[in-house]
Amino acid sequence: MPDPKCEIPMKHGTAALSIILGLSILLQAAAEAQQPGKVYRIGILGISTFGFETDAHQCPVKGNPNWQGTIAGLEDHGYIRGRNLALECRWTEGLAERGARLAVELADLKPDLLLAIGTLQVQAAKKATGSIPIVMSDVIDPVGRGLVASLARPGANVTGLTDTPAEMEGKRLQFLREIAPDVSRVAVMGPAETPAHTWIQRYLSPVSDSLGLSLECYEVKESRFEDTFAAMAAAGEKLLFVLPTPHWNTVDLTQKIAGLALQKRLPSIYQDRRHVEAGGLMAYHADVAIRRRVGVYVDKILKGASPGDLPVEQPTKFNLVINRRTATALGLTIPQSLLVMADEVLD
Repeated sequence: MPDPKCEIPMKHGTAALSIILGLSILLQAAAEAQQPGKVYRIGILGISTFGFETDAHQCPVKGNPNWQGTIAGLEDHGYIRGRNLALECRWTEGLAERGARLAVELADLKPDLLLAIGTLQVQAAKKATGSIPIVMSDVIDPVGRGLVASLARPGANVTGLTDTPAEMEGKRLQFLREIAPDVSRVAVMGPAETPAHTWIQRYLSPVSDSLGLSLECYEVKESRFEDTFAAMAAAGEKLLFVLPTPHWNTVDLTQKIAGLALQKRLPSIYQDRRHVEAGGLMAYHADVAIRRRVGVYVDKILKGASPGDLPVEQPTKFNLVINRRTATALGLTIPQSLLVMADEVLD
């Protein structure tokens, strides 16, 4: 027979049990809170730090707007450097052989994910690993370059963000035409490593034909920009279209290219606003806000999604930036139609 002194009346028993369970849950939560949470490791393979101060892992502390957008996108989803996120950065300086070595170096660290910025870097990362998820950005034509099977179903271990060259390149050529409607020829400048003629055929020729423009290709070999600009001047070129080349977006090269274009009195257009800040005439580029979308991909993959099932995203918002001081120095009057369209005019 039970001891009556040890018996809990039924109406009080439920309350007592609830208190016990509640204390148990609180103790469990306290114990879990004391345990260190998971720290996610992301390896980043890019072209250059763009001259900014770097942290101990060679990542920018502040970085340019693109970097800031990427970090903000990670923070949007709760990934904070120094708390639950560790970054390891490597920079190729646009050299394929360095990219291959650094991609293997990052893969050997066994990160949870790789972020590859630029086509060369994505190619290197993909060769280095077929198992670590890769999120790409700053890539043009990832399907044509064999990085993904399709935009809707990338397949394998690569997905992320891409540009829309067909729309952007045609617009850039059109803006140059509006600046100088009487000029019938445009110099197209790109690095020797980039198949400029293929680029022209695929993205520029359809628009140039409709605008009545002929295109002349100039390749920059071994970063000898002075030689290339001298050749343009000798040929009497009047307009300059600079192919999108991420390696040329570093601080020193933006200043060199913009300075030579001004010196040779060539109105120029680019795909990165940093060239306009350095003194180039115009840029038409994807809005930097798309960089925050990197965080969406990272979050989904770290929570178990397969990269091959996540569609590649293209930008929907573009910005036209004009440097009015450069226009004045070149003796140009910017058409009102372009000034109205411009998202930013630098005075």
